[in-house]
Amino acid sequence: MLTQPVAGFPRVLQESSTSCSYLLWINRYTSALKREHFMNTSATSIWASIAAFFTSKGYWAALAVLGIFMEAVALYYQYVIGDPPCQVCIHTRIWVAAFTLLAIVMCVLPARKWLNVNGHVLAIVCMAGLWERCKFLWDVENRRGDGTCEIFLNFPDWFALDAWFPAMFEVKTLCGFTPMMPLGITMAEMLVAASSVLVVISVLALGLVIRKPA
Repeated sequence: MLTQPVAGFPRVLQESSTSCSYLLWINRYTSALKREHFMNTSATSIWASIAAFFTSKGYWAALAVLGIFMEAVALYYQYVIGDPPCQVCIHTRIWVAAFTLLAIVMCVLPARKWLNVNGHVLAIVCMAGLWERCKFLWDVENRRGDGTCEIFLNFPDWFALDAWFPAMFEVKTLCGFTPMMPLGITMAEMLVAASSVLVVISVLALGLVIRKPA
């Protein structure tokens, strides 16, 4: 940037060059501020969209679709691939069925904050129970700990799901290795990863619902 006249160079051109330098600097600074404002606005808009989704009935609808899909995959591996379910596999199916039914009920109930809070608390319980069973299944598959399972579900008569819905909840074999899934990972590994993500999402959704104005 020119600050002093240069001998032999017209003063008007020097002043013009200095003014252009100032204008160029101001233009660059303004552009940087606009980019920063755009990025901040975009980030805020994206976060607002995420928060709006987690606190809407669309979240529960997506959760219901996910649960139905997971149950369909389990039945596909049982009846098409030929991999019978063990006791812990049935436990995971029950937890998946629980959050699926919860999601369907929440889609029907009116959008009241206290109902949403209780629904999300129950969702966390379901996801935590699902994660615990998936982790137990993974431990059995990798021979960690002293985890074992039985050939019967051993539920009380008032909750005999294996007797009421044997095609879905009847134990067929002892725990062992789970079938391979796409990407070269086992079903137990896939379930641990999926349930971990669901726990995090459920906690996040509860926090957003609590912060949302009534």
